[in-house]
Amino acid sequence: MRAAIDTVRSGVPLEPLGTNQSGMRAHNERLVLTLIRRHGALPKSEIARLTGLSAQTVSVIMRALEEDGLILRGEPQRGRVGQPSVPMRLNPRGAFFLGLKIGRRSVEMVLTDFMGTIIARQMRLHQYPDYDAVLDFVVASAAQHVEALAPRERARLAGLGIAMPFQIWGWAPVIGMDPALMTPWTQRDIRQDLAERLTLPVFLQNDATAACSAELVFGLNEQPANYLHFYVAFFIGGGVVLEGRLFQGPTGNAGAVGSMPVPDSAGRIRQLIDLASLATLEARLRAAGLDSDGLWTSPVHWDLPPDILSAWVDEAADAIAHAIHAALAVLDFSAVKIDGWMPAALRRDLTRRIAARLAERDLTGLDMPDVQEGSIGPDARALGAASQPLLARFLVGYVR
Repeated sequence: MRAAIDTVRSGVPLEPLGTNQSGMRAHNERLVLTLIRRHGALPKSEIARLTGLSAQTVSVIMRALEEDGLILRGEPQRGRVGQPSVPMRLNPRGAFFLGLKIGRRSVEMVLTDFMGTIIARQMRLHQYPDYDAVLDFVVASAAQHVEALAPRERARLAGLGIAMPFQIWGWAPVIGMDPALMTPWTQRDIRQDLAERLTLPVFLQNDATAACSAELVFGLNEQPANYLHFYVAFFIGGGVVLEGRLFQGPTGNAGAVGSMPVPDSAGRIRQLIDLASLATLEARLRAAGLDSDGLWTSPVHWDLPPDILSAWVDEAADAIAHAIHAALAVLDFSAVKIDGWMPAALRRDLTRRIAARLAERDLTGLDMPDVQEGSIGPDARALGAASQPLLARFLVGYVR
C-alpha cells in the first residue's frame, strides 16, 4: 500500500491513505467524496488506485454513498477490454448548506448545494450589525431557504457556517458608531444562539479566512500548493494556504494581513487596513460630498469618479505589494491571490498594479510569486461560510 495518495488538483498529497478497517468507514467515505470533488467523475477502479483501498472496499463505499443520494452514476465508458467502467459523480442535490456573512455594512445568508452553487440568498444593508437584528434576520432567512427546498430535501440541510470579523465590536469607532451599541457582541455567543434557534450544527470562522476557504474549495482554477490570499472588503483581510490546506492558526486568525505595518505615500508607517480597505475609498467619496452607498448595494458595477478610484487603487496596490514582500520573508509563498467585494474589472486592475509594484521591489533572496486574481469574487465570504459544514461532514484534506 502506497504511503500517500497520488498528486491531486492542488499538486500536493491529499491525506493519508484509506484503510480497510471497518472502524474507518466514515473516513473512507469522506475520502472518496473528496477525490470525486477534486477530480470530477471517477470510476471505482480509479478510486481504488488513488486510495490503495481494495476493490471490494471501494464497491461497498460507493454503494453506500449512492444509496445515501450523495453520488450519481454516469454513462458507462467502454474501454478496449473488460467491462465498461461507470464514472461516479457528486449529486448536486445530495446535501445543502447555509452560509452567513456578517459584515460591517451588510448581513447576507446563502443556501448552496453540494457543488457550492448558490441557489437562494437574502441580504440586508445596515449601518452597523445590531446583534438581535442579525439573529432575527438569520432565523427568518433560514426558514425561507428551507422553503426553497423540496420537502424530501430538507433533511439534507447539513448545517450553517458563519463568516464574520473576529472581535467585531472593536471596529465601532472606525465605522463611526457608539461602541456601546456593540456591547451584545462581547457578552453573547452568536454561534450558540443560532445553534439553539435553528437546531442545526453551526460553525464560526473569521470572514477573511472564510473567503480564502471558498477559493480553496470552490475555486475555478488549479490551486497552488502554497499561497497568500488577500480579500478586499470594508476592511482588507487575508488567509493562508500551506501544502494545499487552509492554515487557520491556534486562534483561527492566521493571515491577519490587515494588521501588517506598511508605509503610506509620505513614508509614515500605517496598518494595511488603513490604506487598502474599501472603508478608505468610502471615506474619500464622502469627503468629496458623494454618495457611497453604491459600494455596498452591488459589487457588479460602480460609477465612481476615475480620479478618486485610481488614487485609491494606486495606494492600495503599493501597500499590498509591501505586505506581500514582508510575508515572503517569512513563508515561501509560490503565489498570491487577490480577491474582494468589487467589480471584476477593478479586481483585475488592482491585481495588475500589485504585480507591477511588487516587481519593482528589491526581492533579493526571495522568489517572485505569481500574483493572480481570485476566482470567487463578492460571494467569497458567504460561500466560505457555507464550506464549513461541507468540510466538517463530507470532505477531508482541506484544513490543517
